[in-house]
Amino acid sequence: MAMYRCPQDGTRADITDLTWCCPRCRGPWDLDFETSAGLSLNSLAGRVNSQWRYEEALPLSAPAVSLGEGRTPLVPLTGTVSAKLDYLMPTLSFKDRGAVMLVELARRLEPARVVADSSGNAGTAVAAYCARAALPCTVYVPEGTSPKKTEQIRAHGARLEVVPGGREATALAARAAADAPGTFYASHVFNPYFLHGTKTYVYELWEDLGGRLPDALALPVGNGTLLLGAALATAELHARGLIERRPALIAVQAEAVSPLAAAFHAGARELPATAADAAPTLAEGIAIPRPPRARQILAAVRASGGTFLTVTEDRIRAAQRDLASRGFFVETTGVACWAAVGGWTDREVVVPLCGAGLKTGLAA
Repeated sequence: MAMYRCPQDGTRADITDLTWCCPRCRGPWDLDFETSAGLSLNSLAGRVNSQWRYEEALPLSAPAVSLGEGRTPLVPLTGTVSAKLDYLMPTLSFKDRGAVMLVELARRLEPARVVADSSGNAGTAVAAYCARAALPCTVYVPEGTSPKKTEQIRAHGARLEVVPGGREATALAARAAADAPGTFYASHVFNPYFLHGTKTYVYELWEDLGGRLPDALALPVGNGTLLLGAALATAELHARGLIERRPALIAVQAEAVSPLAAAFHAGARELPATAADAAPTLAEGIAIPRPPRARQILAAVRASGGTFLTVTEDRIRAAQRDLASRGFFVETTGVACWAAVGGWTDREVVVPLCGAGLKTGLAA
C-alpha cells in the first residue's frame, strides 16, 4: 500500500487521509511506492493506448475518469532536437497527465469538495477531470490569468475564484480553503500522485525510442512537476534495468523569474529565505518565485548531470513564432525549452510542447 512520506522529516500518513501536507513542516508529500516487475517493450503490445498502459509503474490503476490522456506524438524538429506534442491532450496541456491521477484518487476518497490552485493549465485539467468524476470543484487563479484559460475552467462547471495578486497569493488562498474538513486539495505541487502522472511522459519516450532515452531532456521549471516526474521515471527505468543510463535533465526558466537557476549556479541546495517576488513574463506557467519542492528540483538536476538555462522575453517571442512557422502553435510557457536548446547540435534532446497556443494567443 502506498503511503505519503515527508522528504524533510520522515512523517508518514495514509493516502486515505485528506491531509494535504506534512503536519509538522507544512511541506509537500512524497509517495512511498514501488513499481512492480513485468514492464517491457514486448509486454505493451495490445494494451490501452493511453498513459495507463504503464500500469506496473503507477500507484493507481483502472481509472474511471480517464479522457484518453497520454501517448502524444514525438516529432523531430532538427537533426538532434525532437518535440513531444503534449499540447495534444484533452485539455490542451501536459497537466492532464497528473490531474487524472489526482482526480481518480479524489473519486475513490469521496471528499465533499475538491480545491485546486493554478496559473491556468493545471486548474483547467483538474476542472475537466472533476467534471468527468462528478466532483464539485473550486479553482483559485491569480488575477491576470489568460481569459481563455478561465473560460475553460468555467466551461467544465468549476467554481472560479480570482485572487488579487500573483501566484503566491493564489496558492495561499487555496491552501487556506484546503484546510476545511472534507476537502481534497488537488495540488499539482503538494500531492505526489501528480508527479506519478507526469512521469508517464518519460515512459512514452522510452517506448517510442525503442527502449532507450535521449542524451538530455529539456524541461520547463516553475514548480517543477514535469521535471520531478521525469526524474522519477528515469530512476525507475534505470533501477529495473530498462535503460543503461539516465539522461541529463536540462531545467529551463524565464530569465525574468529564475530563482532556481540562480540558486543552482550559486551552488546552493535550496532557495534563500528572501527570494524575490515574481516579475512579469510571457512564461506565466513557470513564473514561480518560491517553489515548495525547490530542494528536490535542484538535487534532481545535479544528480542527472544536467544544468539550468534561462531565456529572455525576446527569445520566448521568437521561439513561439518559429515553432508556428514549423506548424506548431504553442503557448508562450510551452516554447521556453525550444528557445533554450533549439540550436543544439551536439546532443540528442527532447523538448515538451506543453500547452496549446490557443490558451494564450500569439505574444505581441
